[in-house]
Amino acid sequence: MKAVVIVLFLSLIKVQGQIIEIPSSPRSTEAVQRVKSLLEKELNKKELTWGAAVFVRIIKENNLLELYLKKGQNYQLFKSYPICYFSGNIGPKTKQGDNQAPEGFYEVKPAQMNPNSSYHLAFNLGYPNAYDKARHYTGDYLMVHGNCVSIGCYAMTDPKIEEIYALMQAAFENGQKVIQVHCFPFEMTVLNLEKYTTNKHYDFWQNLKEGYDVFEKNRTLPKVNVKDKKYVFE
Repeated sequence: MKAVVIVLFLSLIKVQGQIIEIPSSPRSTEAVQRVKSLLEKELNKKELTWGAAVFVRIIKENNLLELYLKKGQNYQLFKSYPICYFSGNIGPKTKQGDNQAPEGFYEVKPAQMNPNSSYHLAFNLGYPNAYDKARHYTGDYLMVHGNCVSIGCYAMTDPKIEEIYALMQAAFENGQKVIQVHCFPFEMTVLNLEKYTTNKHYDFWQNLKEGYDVFEKNRTLPKVNVKDKKYVFE
């Protein structure tokens, strides 16, 4: 039987007096080296900086992962990446094995980065979050990853996940503690929502729209909490 050796390193970053461990591997190091030069040129064109804080927004219906970078007090769209594949339909993940990709408000910490994923590179969305747990939803290891195959995850091509991963890693190394990832079924406009008034997820989507609107208003991130099995926003 052939042994599989996984090589994992931890970068130790000191942020506000605390040591933060950021997983890395030869694979992730090579990926960052591969994309950094091109990304820096694209960042310069938009007057954005390598290591700026990251926000990720996923729009299922559009098959898009939007990556925003902080500029001043607001977030600016840097790139929209096509999602190669996700399983299921619009609607939240509620139980193990339903093949649905999550919808809602998630947080990624450095420890959730996986530089040795079976699907090239990956980060764990943190499903189930507080909302999912309050509703007793089940499932785990829901990722954004490469390799363009998925059951319940959001799959990118390998070149795209390398760029996304590199920018997230740079943000962590520059001191960002948590990266928010907001996952929506569609662009949460009034017109779009009106198409689904009879859908069983309509009330849930109305709740998602509250957080969507906070960001759309001024490109700042809401503080997300859960109360009475609903998302609440500051």
